[in-house]
Amino acid sequence: MDITWYGLSCFRIREGGVTVVCDPYDKSVGPSLIKVRADIVTSSHDRAGHNAVERVTGEPKVLTGPGEYEVKNVFITGLTTFHRRSDGQPAERNTAFFFEFGDLTIGHMGDIGEVPAQSEIEELNIGEVDVLMVPVGGGATLDPARAVELVGMLEPRIVIPMHYRHDGLADDLAAQLESVEKFLKEFGATTVDPVETLKISKSSLPEETQILLLNPTF
Repeated sequence: MDITWYGLSCFRIREGGVTVVCDPYDKSVGPSLIKVRADIVTSSHDRAGHNAVERVTGEPKVLTGPGEYEVKNVFITGLTTFHRRSDGQPAERNTAFFFEFGDLTIGHMGDIGEVPAQSEIEELNIGEVDVLMVPVGGGATLDPARAVELVGMLEPRIVIPMHYRHDGLADDLAAQLESVEKFLKEFGATTVDPVETLKISKSSLPEETQILLLNPTF
């Protein structure tokens, strides 16, 4: 399997001839998302920065809400979660997606801002999560402390932080987000050197949870 990060919350996951793209964005984010082909596209919520499915070619199956799906032998579970609640207003719905590619399970938490109850996680019945993509930049999404709490609940083998301040983002968006260093400090991680693409197999996974940073590809 290989995983590429296009910045913010957008990833491409490729395994066994199937390509998934999560949370494609439009130009309001800052960088222009390159045209990418996929079989499956997920959008965690219907807002700019997460819903530009027209940027993805190949007539993909588009998933935008909770439920159980099977597309090209990939089993997908969408879990209802929420943005951060503020000012007494109801929190906006967010869908976290879990992909089962044979013996590898990948979780993409979208724009989650509230940590789910342990019972909600257990109801997923997805077993061990191998790779978890989790927002760590705060704002309407998880801040570093809540991100660490979620990681502790799911206990993935690899954590890929996303939705934090990085080069290339529009100024107004970048100003709303924390840097990834605050999450690393909260997690207690030592210096992590970013890589361009993550290539993994079940046998190559670490025994204990490990943070991995990706360089954004524009």
